[in-house]
Amino acid sequence: MAIVVKNLTKRFGDFIAVDRVSFDVQQGELVALLGPSGSGKSTILRMISGLTVPDEGEIFLTGEDATMIPIQKRGVGFVFQHYALFKHMTVAQNIAFGLEVQKHDRAAVKERVEELLKLVQLQGYGNHYPSELSGGQRQRVALARALAPRPKVLLLDEPFGALDARVREELRTWIRKLHDEFHVTSVFVTHDQNEALEISDKIVVVNQGRIEQIGTPQEIYEHPKTSFVAGFVGPVNILRGSIEAGKAKIGQFEFDVEHGESAAVEALIRPSDILISKPSGEQVPTGLVRRISFLGWGIKVDILLKDGQSLAVHLTKKRYQDLQLREGQEIFIQPTDARVFTQGAASRDYSI
Repeated sequence: MAIVVKNLTKRFGDFIAVDRVSFDVQQGELVALLGPSGSGKSTILRMISGLTVPDEGEIFLTGEDATMIPIQKRGVGFVFQHYALFKHMTVAQNIAFGLEVQKHDRAAVKERVEELLKLVQLQGYGNHYPSELSGGQRQRVALARALAPRPKVLLLDEPFGALDARVREELRTWIRKLHDEFHVTSVFVTHDQNEALEISDKIVVVNQGRIEQIGTPQEIYEHPKTSFVAGFVGPVNILRGSIEAGKAKIGQFEFDVEHGESAAVEALIRPSDILISKPSGEQVPTGLVRRISFLGWGIKVDILLKDGQSLAVHLTKKRYQDLQLREGQEIFIQPTDARVFTQGAASRDYSI
């Protein structure tokens, strides 16, 4: 394993920022620490890097206990959200900084800088200053500087957070391509679910200082183990109801569940896991179209259910055209998949 974290804990006064967190990262993996603001994910990353000292727990880097090793001896590259470039240094000088601190041969430093400028697609920018670059270019310089000393692992703290949406999307696609070519073991912090789903090999979902779930993007999205994960990762509808006699009754919908005890529950249904049709035959209308929104890639239909709860449904453009929906129209709705959880902090999964 390239990174092993065991029972990592960090307190700030009476506040427990990280609470007995454990996970591992295999050699060459790109792993996302995903969670809302204040969940503890950046603190975890800073402890792995050595910027923050844990109160409890252990950190192993490529098999070596690095828990108390100084940051400069850990062999870790770190990329910050706001670049942290030296404004008075050129691009080439910024990239060379770590190598010069390690007293590498001048010719070797120059060769490495040129190699990295080509790698991050900034050939010809070596003599420019950070102020002369765009945000995306500055972040690529920060990445090149982190990679220059050939670190054992690369850590990125919200690396795309300061960029606009278009540049952020371009840069994360580029980083994934870069990772596929060079297989640098990497861990990046993000609160953006799409970002984590798109480019990571594995996602560690963090909430209130604890790990909610670890899995591949597909596992996290399609098989969430808690209601928090289901609600946080990807778009979702939350409908409330109860379990009675082995059935989860959510408004006008009923789902068979594995456990029959009575309990208040909530069903989490993806907008793409709902079928819409016009009532026909004996079908009774189950909802009313309140709003139709154009999303570019498809159509979002906001629906008011008979019990007063709301539901969002995603349709392809073709399906929307076939249905010829209009606002105020009564329709028939049928979920094709749902995950039913008991309410409260210790959510239990009653998947159907």
